[in-house]
Amino acid sequence: MPDSTETEYVQNPRPNVLITRFLFVLAALLPTLNCVEAAKPNVVIIFIDDQGYGDLSCFGSKTIRTPNIDRLATEGRKFTSFMVASPVCTPSRAALLTACYPKRVGMHQHVLFPSSTKGLHPEEHTIADHLKQQGYATACFGKWHLGHHPEVLPTSNGFDTYFGIPYSNDMNHPDNKGKPQGGWEGMDILWNDPESTLTKWKTPLFEDEQIIEVPVDQRTVTRRYTQKAIDFVTAHKDEPFFVYLPHSMPHIPLYVPDDVRDADPKHAYINTVEHIDTEVGRLLDRLDDLKLTESTYVVYTTDNGPWLQFKHHGGSAGPLREGKGTTFEGGQRVPCLIRGPGIPAGTVCDELTGTIDVLPTIAAITKTPLPQDKKIDGLDVSGLWMGTANRSPRTEFVHYTSQGNLEGLRQNNWKLLVKKTQPRRNQNKKAAAPKPPQIMLFDLSKDIGEQTNLADANPDIVNKLRSRMEELDEEITRNARAPWTTE
Repeated sequence: MPDSTETEYVQNPRPNVLITRFLFVLAALLPTLNCVEAAKPNVVIIFIDDQGYGDLSCFGSKTIRTPNIDRLATEGRKFTSFMVASPVCTPSRAALLTACYPKRVGMHQHVLFPSSTKGLHPEEHTIADHLKQQGYATACFGKWHLGHHPEVLPTSNGFDTYFGIPYSNDMNHPDNKGKPQGGWEGMDILWNDPESTLTKWKTPLFEDEQIIEVPVDQRTVTRRYTQKAIDFVTAHKDEPFFVYLPHSMPHIPLYVPDDVRDADPKHAYINTVEHIDTEVGRLLDRLDDLKLTESTYVVYTTDNGPWLQFKHHGGSAGPLREGKGTTFEGGQRVPCLIRGPGIPAGTVCDELTGTIDVLPTIAAITKTPLPQDKKIDGLDVSGLWMGTANRSPRTEFVHYTSQGNLEGLRQNNWKLLVKKTQPRRNQNKKAAAPKPPQIMLFDLSKDIGEQTNLADANPDIVNKLRSRMEELDEEITRNARAPWTTE
């Protein structure tokens, strides 16, 4: 029992003693409070190549098992109306990193090749730039495809380090000559010969600005990218980090490590995606081990729809129409899963959003303003991420072809496509009278598969959307910024 003096002191403390105690406690707490205030969430973006809307178990696949990726749906949020800004690689990646339609940053005219002379301008403000300015460690491990010249590689666009293939894995260094030909039958031949990754290809592997392997062993790249990511988050576990993990697969040609390979070429795509799933699991497990799961946003999505012409070397768009290279939903609506602090577990969001909204959303979450000198097209959709908003601020989405031509507009649930009719191969283009474009109008709330054309029955809606589509494109074109170029 305390003596009477001590009891009196506790019950009737003198004011100066109270002040002294308060200041002492406050001084002790200040470092903790400052740490909490300064804490920034980590960000991991896993960007898969050519994976379709129907290629995950959690998006309805009955043939591909993806338990590790499905974990992100269970522990986070599934986005079912998530759009990429182009149905092919290069422009889609530019849009993700810059929050711009590819045309606004000059990266809209199809994909880059080993002979290409341009790239994403280093003056553009990327996700990596934004987070690096906040003290984040930043890294890119995987497919870049925004220019292979040193001036435009990831290390010139906000990333501290880079390890990966600078363009698609079906491209050869230095001029893209000598690559195997053929469609899915040719891919069967390559799958049956795993050593073909070394004997039939001259695809390079970069580390920072240097080529370190030609050819890269494509059997190992998915595992090596993942290991680089694991090593990076381990090394930077005590500081905020951003990992951009754009896997080269399952873009053709498909390769997996010999120890997990299914010999049947008809299982090539399934085998490759399931290998990716295993590697995603390794990264998620490492975040768990480091006790970083609760402080890390993980975004899993893809760059465009499946390459359907390659059949069992391509994927599935599920209920959607068409795939890669088209402005139908199968080309541009992709699976997306997001897990992280504040994101409600096991929930689904069907509101319109997409890759162009990732940068402004990350800026909002990290409470840092975006630069005001560069117009972007992305919107802050943090309310959708957190489940605190029922409606998306995005009501419109412009559709451009793989060549960067204006072709459509989605406005709420209405989607308009204005497809130019191309002359048949070997047809005399000068002699042939130009045909009017094919006008398509879909109500996506009732027709996600775009099977019922409502254009003829709704001319007023067609005219309204067409006028708005042209208005938006005119602004983007007028204010477009040039890419970096050697010319």
